[in-house]
Amino acid sequence: MRPGFILREAGKSLKQNIVMVVSVVLVTFVSLTFVGASVLLQLQINQMKGYWYDRMEVAVFLCDTTSQELNCAGEAVTDEQRQNIEAMLSSPELEPYIKEFAYESKAEAFEHFQEQFENSPLLNQLQEGQLPESFRIALNDPEKYPVINETFSTVPGVESVIDQRELLEKVFQLVRVASASAAVVAGVMIVCAVLLTGTTIQLSAMHRRLETTIMRLVGASKTSIQLPFIIEGVIAAVIGSLLASGTLWLLMKFLVEDKLASENLGVAFISTSEVLLIAPGLLLIGIVLATISSVVTLKRYLKV
Repeated sequence: MRPGFILREAGKSLKQNIVMVVSVVLVTFVSLTFVGASVLLQLQINQMKGYWYDRMEVAVFLCDTTSQELNCAGEAVTDEQRQNIEAMLSSPELEPYIKEFAYESKAEAFEHFQEQFENSPLLNQLQEGQLPESFRIALNDPEKYPVINETFSTVPGVESVIDQRELLEKVFQLVRVASASAAVVAGVMIVCAVLLTGTTIQLSAMHRRLETTIMRLVGASKTSIQLPFIIEGVIAAVIGSLLASGTLWLLMKFLVEDKLASENLGVAFISTSEVLLIAPGLLLIGIVLATISSVVTLKRYLKV
């Protein structure tokens, strides 16, 4: 088997089917871009979970005159009820669960809201005193939220007990849907890439049927006959994979690192290093799919 001959034959085949090869490159590029985006979205979810979950608090909101909960009956929390709640938070029974807690008055709640939603139109729709007072609780183990909920949900003066992780989980759920959608599109595009690669190899084999017949008659091995076609498919897949990795790197660099991360310093974003981490996997997927598609097509149409 002569490597030089095989590479020349592969180059000849690429030139003869340049339009189909470009089509394979583009479909592979799009499909692997979606695959990579799906993986990166999942990595972002995992990183944000690890960063935020330990920072999430449990909020025990106290009753207000506007509260509709049965536990409040339209009456604001009294000083005695507030002191009782604080005493419960400091009790030895809850000490193993609570890392620290702090009281937040209505004025403090409004001040924090102004800081968090500085550029939001919601700021103009809210006035001081409309936000309820609360106790903010940091837990030693965030998974122990049910203990706090069961303890305080029926205590007089308590309107509700909210685990901020539940709010965050809703955001994560939306990102998971986007990730799953990208994965579905990627799956469809991968099928298209496999079929298109097979079609390209089939056309190459048909155009060179006379040559391959002569090679077979003079005793050329199956590998020598098939390898130029397989290399053709693999080259197209490699180019598509590299384009996908490059596109994802540029998006992470200029959209995430330079823009989103710099504008949202409190959010843990993934970086271009994650793209470099998954790039070999995308390349391997492209090569494997192209190889399998080429081999199956050659066995069916080339009859060698």
